[in-house]
Amino acid sequence: MAKPGRKAILTALVLALLVAVPGLRPAPAQQPLLLGATTTTENSGLLAHLIERFTAASGITVRTVVQGTGAILRTAAAGDLDAVLVHDPVAEIAFVETGAGIDRRPVMFNDFLLVGPGDDPANVRGLDDVAAAFARIAAAKATFVSRGDDSGTHKAELRLWDDAGWPQGPGPAPWYLESGSGMGMMLNIAIARGAYAIADRGTWLSFADHGPLRELVAGDPRLINRYSLIRANPARIPQTNAQNALAFADWLTGAAGQQAINDFLIGGEPAFIPHDPPG
Repeated sequence: MAKPGRKAILTALVLALLVAVPGLRPAPAQQPLLLGATTTTENSGLLAHLIERFTAASGITVRTVVQGTGAILRTAAAGDLDAVLVHDPVAEIAFVETGAGIDRRPVMFNDFLLVGPGDDPANVRGLDDVAAAFARIAAAKATFVSRGDDSGTHKAELRLWDDAGWPQGPGPAPWYLESGSGMGMMLNIAIARGAYAIADRGTWLSFADHGPLRELVAGDPRLINRYSLIRANPARIPQTNAQNALAFADWLTGAAGQQAINDFLIGGEPAFIPHDPPG
């Protein structure tokens, strides 16, 4: 058997030292940022756009975990993420109050749309009250596809059903389909079924083919969709890369990150509005 070369031996020694001596491990800034983000930011294309600009500015590599907000917050609470970009204010506040997260910062917003078949069997087109539109869909027993995945979109939808008189949502009603999927997949199901659904504007704009679906209800203040950035709490999760998480939080909520959000257009239309628009 051939003896290992000098280079291989030196490499093995260096690796052994990195493991044995904590002070010789790569600095946090050299380690990737582990970012949890929602399917709406990925499906719209915004997430890749932001990461490309942040990495170019900072040199920090970003690895993403893309899930619904509920799953993202559970992953972060388990100590597996450095920061999260999510959109469920109620769950975000609870996450911080448990001590798992710190430094919750507003980042941006867009809105949800009630989309549905162009023939609109529930007759909701043009309503300015989305809860009234939901009530009409239920009365007509028109097919509605839900995310059904504990995401920020799903939680927002359930609040709208509550306003419409369905505190737990339509649940097992045969016309109510829970997809248990991300935004893109859920929209594909709604398109295939010719069904009603709640979609975020970014993902809706990113779909080249809406099939039989049309935008039917928009503009109700209850449809505003706000996003926040939260860092993992290093006092609770000591393995977190606090240095890179802070760098990303500062960049995203600072002038460069807000400009990056402002610059992100789909078909010439803004998909998200920065919390602090560039002057």
